[in-house]
Amino acid sequence: MRVGLFSASCRVGLQSRSSVCWKSAFARPSYSQIDNLLVDLQPIRYRQFSHTNLRSNLQGECATTGLSRIRHIRLNHGLQICYRKTHDTFIIRSIATCWQNRRYGPLKVYDGTDDTLPLSRCVGSFFDRAAAILEEKVIEEFKNNPRKGRSLEEEMNLIKGTLAVIKPCSYIISLSFPLRRDDGKLEVIRAYRAQHKQHRLPSKGGIRYSPFVDYDEVTALAALMTYKCALVNAPFGGAKAGVQIDPKKYSESELERITRRLTVELAKKGFINPGIDVPAPDMGTGEREMCWIADTYANIMAFSDINARACVTGKPVTQGGINGRTSATGKGVFVGIKYFISDGSCMETIGLTPGFKNKTYIVQGTVMQDSGPDASFPPPPEPRYIQLAHTLLYGFGNVGFHAARYLSEAGAKCVGVAEMDVNLHNPEGIDPLELDEHRRQTGSLKGFEGATPYTGENLLCEKCDILVTAACERVITASVAPKVQARIIAEGANGPVTPAADRILMDNKILVIPDLFINAGGVTVSYFEWLKNLNHVSYGRLTFKYERDANFHILDSVQKSINTWLEDGRNKKLDIIPNRELMTKLKGGASEKDIVHSGLEHTMERAAEVIMQTARYHNLGLDIRTASYLVSIEKIYRFYRESGVSLVC
Repeated sequence: MRVGLFSASCRVGLQSRSSVCWKSAFARPSYSQIDNLLVDLQPIRYRQFSHTNLRSNLQGECATTGLSRIRHIRLNHGLQICYRKTHDTFIIRSIATCWQNRRYGPLKVYDGTDDTLPLSRCVGSFFDRAAAILEEKVIEEFKNNPRKGRSLEEEMNLIKGTLAVIKPCSYIISLSFPLRRDDGKLEVIRAYRAQHKQHRLPSKGGIRYSPFVDYDEVTALAALMTYKCALVNAPFGGAKAGVQIDPKKYSESELERITRRLTVELAKKGFINPGIDVPAPDMGTGEREMCWIADTYANIMAFSDINARACVTGKPVTQGGINGRTSATGKGVFVGIKYFISDGSCMETIGLTPGFKNKTYIVQGTVMQDSGPDASFPPPPEPRYIQLAHTLLYGFGNVGFHAARYLSEAGAKCVGVAEMDVNLHNPEGIDPLELDEHRRQTGSLKGFEGATPYTGENLLCEKCDILVTAACERVITASVAPKVQARIIAEGANGPVTPAADRILMDNKILVIPDLFINAGGVTVSYFEWLKNLNHVSYGRLTFKYERDANFHILDSVQKSINTWLEDGRNKKLDIIPNRELMTKLKGGASEKDIVHSGLEHTMERAAEVIMQTARYHNLGLDIRTASYLVSIEKIYRFYRESGVSLVC
């Protein structure tokens, strides 16, 4: 029996260019007009149709039959779109089978001005803001140095067209495959993999296991990965994958079967390969899952490929992983904060003194939705950012812990930690190492003697200097932003601040260090691991002994030079003895982790410097997000213009 996904047909009024353009009874809409229509339909979540097929069907249907009466365009995946000329409305119905035969309320309509935009449109709005600035810049460059044989109008069309190519997601695959549970029951697993752009290969992006993952989320996060990679000069396109499961509800053997089957399905469709698409860990996955993926791909799909283990990053060190990958994102968060907090003019603008001394911070974690006491996954197809009535916070995990550890070592004081089962607060300070040790021993942060459970309204709104959102998306909305007392917000997660909240925070002179930059430590070190797998040699192995001997030769040369100067007999010879730290480095040499973290710091600092220069050049003030997008988009734009769009699309 086929049951409607929504309880009734949802009539969505579209006040857009596309609605007006289509009033002519036999007008053939252009691709751009249909794309505008698809943007209007973007809020529909859990849709399963091909953008290209839908566009072609719409154009063909309108050309042959006109729009004088209701038109039904039937698609392969059960979505129907009807146009009624007299009402200028679209009626969207889904005849897909509903989860557990449950029915849900009408679809939410987004007008682009409220605080409930889907994540993809949040990313799109940030893109548009930066693209407008880039368009003006490129046009001005053309006016100052016109290209022979090309008019200003032609150049403007090329600019707009190139930016239009960059924005949408190029490829996405939707998978369904069976799983036999340990109790013998069969269950259908849903998964997605999106490749945003392939202007540079391979595509790079994590795989997350979450009951909330969907089409919109993976396309948005894939776009973020494209811009993130461009920002830190990692030669990748952006990608993201998601499996619609709650990993806590599956045994280890079940998770292994899911992961290995996912690998095979992706490989059959060309969505995993060391030179095409390289996944990595994300929420709900880690070294264990990456090891399963590498093993499956190497032994089943690419047993003759010497580079097969480079098909995925984030593996254990014994399986071709790299030292320093686990703490990479947290380390990157710290380095990003360090750069901005050391900038005197920036700190003066937000009312802080430079440096970490006497600074306080709060680490906040992932937002998940609880549907009530009888909640079970999967959740209803109501987007989780519409209603956050029951919210659980957790986040003293990989990113949160390592960011807190580095911040405390630099002299800052942790006054709050938000975790799934408890929120902790202590104005006198929380030791991250002691807290982590307590969690290892008990499996929870509950009962930690170094802090008390937080009983206030929202830990994010407590007084502190730095707020680290090591979380999921949409944790700081327009309703939360006015109450935030932190002066610096570091987006350790993807999309924790909505566009509406972003403007409120800027108006309140709060520095938001965007996810696009500050959580790029993970992909940076993944790039190092990918290179290690392709080179088949660990960092430092070829130069370790030579550098160690060279350092001792330098010390010996300095000592001999000083002793020669003192050889007049009136002074004793002076021995140059390195201190303990230097001696440790001289004898041990630079480890792989030292090299990785050194490269990470250099990459983050260089990216931060370019962002600040861009922000000052365009007079963006505290709008570091737009500056980051602008740097990324300009790099991708230059690539397309120089290589030729037709050759890479």
